[in-house]
Amino acid sequence: MMQPTRRFFLRNGALAIAGTSVIPGFLVRSVFAEAAAAPKRRLVVIFQRGAADGLNIVVPYREPNYYAMRPSIAIPQNQVLDLDGFFGLHPSLAPFRPLYDQKHLAIVHAAGSPDMSRSHFDAQDYMESGTPGVKSTPDGWLNRALQDEDACCDPRHREEHTAFRALAFGPDVPLTLAGSVPAIALNNVSGFTVGGRGPALSPAAQAFETMYADSGDRLFRTVGDKTFDAMKMLRAADPAQYTPAPGVAYPSTPFGNNMRQIAQLLKANLGVEAAFTDVQGWDTHHNQGGVEGQLSARLRDFSASIAAFWQDLGDGAENVTLVTMSEFGRTARENGTGGTDHGHANSMFVLGGDARGGKVYGRWPGLAAEQLNQNRDLALTTDYRLVLGELVSKTLGARNLNHVFPGSGVGRSGFLQLV
Repeated sequence: MMQPTRRFFLRNGALAIAGTSVIPGFLVRSVFAEAAAAPKRRLVVIFQRGAADGLNIVVPYREPNYYAMRPSIAIPQNQVLDLDGFFGLHPSLAPFRPLYDQKHLAIVHAAGSPDMSRSHFDAQDYMESGTPGVKSTPDGWLNRALQDEDACCDPRHREEHTAFRALAFGPDVPLTLAGSVPAIALNNVSGFTVGGRGPALSPAAQAFETMYADSGDRLFRTVGDKTFDAMKMLRAADPAQYTPAPGVAYPSTPFGNNMRQIAQLLKANLGVEAAFTDVQGWDTHHNQGGVEGQLSARLRDFSASIAAFWQDLGDGAENVTLVTMSEFGRTARENGTGGTDHGHANSMFVLGGDARGGKVYGRWPGLAAEQLNQNRDLALTTDYRLVLGELVSKTLGARNLNHVFPGSGVGRSGFLQLV
């Protein structure tokens, strides 16, 4: 059996915890929670893996070429949820409409990565690293934003962070959160252990604790102590079912469950600053559907889960900003099998208490043949790093955006004023 090593356990500055994140209410009053002052703003990042079809999500229903290019999958004008007289939401995004009307939800269209890759794997890595076209970047934009937050402060006045500062839902820490700032991955499984199942510590978890205890590295031991304190609290807690706020019903789906758990951790005041989750199923090459079908079903889960999350947070939503992204969009024209192929620009959603919502941002490039990217895709007019740069600057306090997004040229003068 391979013996655990510090390098193994701290790869990418991350610790993966397999366990439930059911947080009983008494944790809010715990010493751990009281010692960790809640950050003023929290950022939640959602990655739509598979390349979501932004043209059928935020529909340019006043664009004649939209209907000419999509004879069987376009959303009829009389079923689009109008936003501003030109754009409208897919009808399966109905839970988003009140958030838009209340000006909590902003939309950025024709946004995405300037890299032209049509490979899911490369495009996802480029977006998560924040360095389109550069394969060698070892860390993620969100981790670098947290690094920058630390660097901006005098060490004497630096905020004490908890093990829950940066977290992701899934078996592994994603590239977005990989880096020198420790991050944890929480899996939605029973038990409160590292690398095992059930209430008892696994051999790997025992080895973790021994290694942390024996370490002479102060920072390493501090991170380890916090992480295991958190683990012990979760393991010792009564895993009673968390009860969302009255009237809130999350979809019984993997994504709905992840959003529910993020809400639990935020409401438990455990020091979460950045949370990440993804949602699969956006690669609609065949039988995509229009008002109903594959995409419609995915959008119902997507919007209902996010709306439930927002409602569940209650007053705490004022301190949360949520952003969605996908590696690229789909072709403007439908293909011969009733689907769409790998495209370019896409739509992003920004939801927040401070969001300047009720508006579709970005310059619309049009869908005329001469306006398309490579005569096939919605053209890019807003670099996704400009959106994320504004959010990490105004929510996490990141100042050096050239560090967060090296070589991008992203700066405050270009912000869309989304928040």
